[in-house]
Amino acid sequence: MSDTTNSLSYVRKEMLDQQPAPRSQVGASRWIRENLFNGWFNSILTLISIFVIYKVLAGSLPWLFGGVWDATSLEECRAILNERFGNTHYACWAVITERWNQLIYGFYPDTEYWRANLAFVLMLVALAPVLFDAVPRKLLWLTIAFPFILVWLVWGGTIWGPLSVAVGFALAGLAFKLTDALDSMAVSAISAVIVAFLWWLVIGPIIVGGLDSALPVGHLQEVESRELGGFMICVIIGISGIAFSLPLGIVLALGRKSDLFIVKTICVGFIEFIRGVPLITLLFTASLLLNYFLPPGTTFDLTLRVIIMVTFFSSAYMAEVIRGGLAALPKGQYEAADALGLDYWKAQRLIIMPQALKISIPGIVNTFIGLFKDTTLVMFIGIYDMLGLSNAIRANAAWNGVYWELFIFIGLVFWICCFAMSRYSQWLERKLRTDHR
Repeated sequence: MSDTTNSLSYVRKEMLDQQPAPRSQVGASRWIRENLFNGWFNSILTLISIFVIYKVLAGSLPWLFGGVWDATSLEECRAILNERFGNTHYACWAVITERWNQLIYGFYPDTEYWRANLAFVLMLVALAPVLFDAVPRKLLWLTIAFPFILVWLVWGGTIWGPLSVAVGFALAGLAFKLTDALDSMAVSAISAVIVAFLWWLVIGPIIVGGLDSALPVGHLQEVESRELGGFMICVIIGISGIAFSLPLGIVLALGRKSDLFIVKTICVGFIEFIRGVPLITLLFTASLLLNYFLPPGTTFDLTLRVIIMVTFFSSAYMAEVIRGGLAALPKGQYEAADALGLDYWKAQRLIIMPQALKISIPGIVNTFIGLFKDTTLVMFIGIYDMLGLSNAIRANAAWNGVYWELFIFIGLVFWICCFAMSRYSQWLERKLRTDHR
């Protein structure tokens, strides 16, 4: 009896071999069970959804992938479909292949497409060091120079005009630096603005005119703004509005939180007025009314006017997004900046604004996406973007009656651009996360 008692053990002395987890608890089967067939109600919804998806794909996939890609008119396209399938219930993608250049470049001269292509490639390279910190920092010089290169490549002429604008910014920065010793940000800013506009409006045009006549360096065929269109004009207006609205929105957000009555009143008035007016109204103002307030004989490029109005519109919304990020910061961050002895601008640059911008990333990118999609509104003021050109193409007798193919293509182009911005914002949020949840 004692031997039996001594042989009893309640703790296992040998290790068991590791067994694989049940198939129902890992992998795709677990995901399907938990997300698609978790209970009778979810199972019914899943089966109904699968049936609906099947019916939609069964009707749309043959239409999408069984269409015609090579034809010169809708009539010819339908004839090919009748010969191939006995009906015309398929897409006529030939309108895309036949009018591809027009949808992308608008009425830009076909011999100058290389300039638009080069500008697009340079834009991607210039954005790289801004979006990704792993890219060499030396490319930031291209980022600074790209706006002036873009104007020269797209609109043509000599290089002296864009260089003159760049010199104006350089002189403004120099004036700001020289007056910075006065310890007054307002005086420095006003001095920089006065010097820049003095150069751009008085001195610069005289020098540029002389250089154009004596030394026409880098002369490209001049292209008027009315010849711009398609996806190219959407990218120009969208990227310009995005690049300018973010810094202007930061200034407006800080101005709205300022203790200076005049500054706060101006910023609040600007933000509330712009947010209360539809963008299409501002575009009509830029197109029709702005010339009435300019001196006689003054030429103000329509594309530039649209970029200014789109920037103002986006910056008002951007200011509120950033103000939300500033309001989300705890008061201790401001007190910590004061305890370190930082002045207002150093505190904003080193402590406050980086945190506020990180908090505001979803709202900022949402504003950017809305701005890029709103570029299609320029069709109402005579600028032929992709939607405007789709109307012009359908007005042609050869393609009268084409609808879905053009709109699907345009929607796909905008979806790719907006989805890329959305994915980048999510990647940036994950990269900047400081919590460990």
